[in-house]
Amino acid sequence: MERPKFDDIFMELAVNLARRSHCIKRHVGAVLTKETRIISIGYNGPPAGTNNCDVEWPETGCPRDSKGGCSLAIHAEQNALLYAVQNKTEVKGATMYVTLSPCLACSRIIFTMGVTKVIYLNSYAEYKGIANDEGLDFLRKFGVEVEKYEGELTNITSMI
Repeated sequence: MERPKFDDIFMELAVNLARRSHCIKRHVGAVLTKETRIISIGYNGPPAGTNNCDVEWPETGCPRDSKGGCSLAIHAEQNALLYAVQNKTEVKGATMYVTLSPCLACSRIIFTMGVTKVIYLNSYAEYKGIANDEGLDFLRKFGVEVEKYEGELTNITSMI
């Protein structure tokens, strides 16, 4: 039996976590690791105790904010980091696996929290139809290692 690589295990988990999202626009999952251990997980959606977008607004999703973004959603990266901090878990030096490369706002938080590496599956810029991944550019500029996942996903139900 061939043993799977940790990158494959963690990215497969991120993809499967994305399936938990209540967002009707995009499902995103994140896994925060240190060495070979998972220290936190997250997926995008509204804060616990608020409305689930796919239940409350199944046709349109949650109301938009003044800039056209989701008014309720917390990004997967933010959820993973918030959960870690809430549970007093040190994230400095961690690696984050995420199904969609971080937006600029998430990248600033990732950098500030001391995450040293981000491995992403799909491009945020391609998803949004913009010229470049500003979040990845920010991370690279300030010394966070960034890598596009090129492994093999075999233990997932479907790509989201």
